[in-house]
Amino acid sequence: MSLGPIEEELGEGLPSNVIHDDEPNIVNIHLSDAWATWRMELAKQMKWVPEEDAALVACMVDLHNVGTFNADTRFKVGCLNKLERMLEKVLPHAMLKAKLNLESRIRTLKRDWEIVYNMLSGKRQ
Repeated sequence: MSLGPIEEELGEGLPSNVIHDDEPNIVNIHLSDAWATWRMELAKQMKWVPEEDAALVACMVDLHNVGTFNADTRFKVGCLNKLERMLEKVLPHAMLKAKLNLESRIRTLKRDWEIVYNMLSGKRQ
């Protein structure tokens, strides 16, 4: 195979894909959970501001009113991803992620406001 003009000029300076026996090779690749652990810890440390809560609740109400993601009394699978996209438009710099941030915050809001919901709906605990 002939060399192009640039390759001819570089000559031996081109990197080689040939593995030499005297060079150390990567034998094993071990998976690391360091990145995932760091992200989870960061998500736990995140403090929600009232504007973020208001935007999240407004987007959830919009999803509920549209009815696309309603299933009995809970949202269907995929609603967190839709919420993430909706919040990106409203809060572009918040970088809220469905699995890390939204799921956790919805669980917290549900826990914190459950008693109010029960009082308003007439449910007794």
